[in-house]
Amino acid sequence: MGIRIRMICLLCVTGISSLVAFHSTAHAQDKIMGQIQFKAASRAVKTSGVWIDGQYVGYVDELKGRNMVRLLPGEHDVAIRQAGYVDFHKTAVIEPGLILDIRVNPDKDSRFTYPDTKTNSLIRLQVQPDRAAVFLDDYFVGHVNEYYGIERGMLVVPGKHRIKIALPGFKTFETEVALLPRQKFTIKTDLVAGSIKDADPLIRAESPRSASSANEAAPPAR
Repeated sequence: MGIRIRMICLLCVTGISSLVAFHSTAHAQDKIMGQIQFKAASRAVKTSGVWIDGQYVGYVDELKGRNMVRLLPGEHDVAIRQAGYVDFHKTAVIEPGLILDIRVNPDKDSRFTYPDTKTNSLIRLQVQPDRAAVFLDDYFVGHVNEYYGIERGMLVVPGKHRIKIALPGFKTFETEVALLPRQKFTIKTDLVAGSIKDADPLIRAESPRSASSANEAAPPAR
């Protein structure tokens, strides 16, 4: 019994030591890394996609708290995209241990035309993870959760369209649809886990085209 108690005590001490070591590492990392905190100027902008140095990292409203973007000190290219808005670009100068606030306030694109709710088709998504980025004919149009559920959907011009759903760490899902006027279509799938190397070019390296210059998509229909 005495040996057993000593073993338990030893495990407890080891666990506490590991915990202290973890916190020390995290604290040291805070002195090395900088962070970006995004502040959306409007509710609509909260769903905008964020690219850092050409890599898609998520949408504005999820990149906060524990998911706040952490970067090495130096200059980083920040690009933010949203259907119906002009691409928002900023060079972020990251300082060690500091938080950089970026107010996201893109201009609306006057060239963008919203589809007619009476004649256009509707695409709904039932896809996991629901934070994955959605591309319509290679234009970024939002993330899955915007088009998830019975009361939400993506309005598109009838005809043939190519849809990609992508997220770092997963293999890209791609399909083509041919839609009739006023047709409702649902895509159901779970992304397959993969390597960051499997990331589609649309979410890494070369930045995708903005949806602001496309007329095929619009924010969720409600």
